[in-house]
Amino acid sequence: MGVLTNKIKRENLKTGDHIYSYRLAYTYSHHGIYVDAGNVIHFTREEGQETGTGTVLDRFIDFSLLPRQRPLDNPCPICSDQSNSDQSKRDGVISSCLDCFLSGGGLYLYEYGVTRTFFLAKARGGTCTLASSESPEQVIHRAFYFLRKGFGDYDVIKNNCEDFALCCKTGLKVIPTVSMGQSGQAASFQAAAGIVISSSLVFLARSSPLGFLATNVTGLAGGYGTYCVNRLANDIGVRRDVMKVVLEEET
Repeated sequence: MGVLTNKIKRENLKTGDHIYSYRLAYTYSHHGIYVDAGNVIHFTREEGQETGTGTVLDRFIDFSLLPRQRPLDNPCPICSDQSNSDQSKRDGVISSCLDCFLSGGGLYLYEYGVTRTFFLAKARGGTCTLASSESPEQVIHRAFYFLRKGFGDYDVIKNNCEDFALCCKTGLKVIPTVSMGQSGQAASFQAAAGIVISSSLVFLARSSPLGFLATNVTGLAGGYGTYCVNRLANDIGVRRDVMKVVLEEET
């Protein structure tokens, strides 16, 4: 683990690890909780059934979040042997083998309890958090609970696969009335989109591309600083608009 990469070997995985794999040429990532013996519990949705924001952002990244599925007439032999696996279930919280989860992508480990310096040094969101993880037993208990009970409607901004994994690991969830979930990758994408839009508006306001360039070069550092601040402010480890999830079985 380090600033440059979170890649991990399969043999180094531990029960309760939050793992992820990149989709669409590293455009986005899919997250889940490693259980044991090569099994992963993760939150996904079937193509065409997603609940999104209706924005350009939603339409652009929607298809990259859905893991590529095997045809139902050619199910994975490993997943078919799992007693709790339903091969007809392709959305919601599901259990699958590690290979089906990765869908040909690399294997990465999400880091917990990092320092602010380390967090800001990781320019890409959706890889680490300042929040601390609870015990592997608690993480697995939540993952199996959500496997049975569900995790609500999939929303690319407010309730996605990273939100699911973060909730399993920390027991925290952003309160329902908030427009942004705890997903680091969604926060990063929106922060970056905001900077691009602002820069475009400045460009349109300039009569000359050279004038825009002269003004914007000095603003790049400030723009990146704003991006980093927005990422940090939306991290579940520093937010105050979160609540502890109490499972029905625990009441």
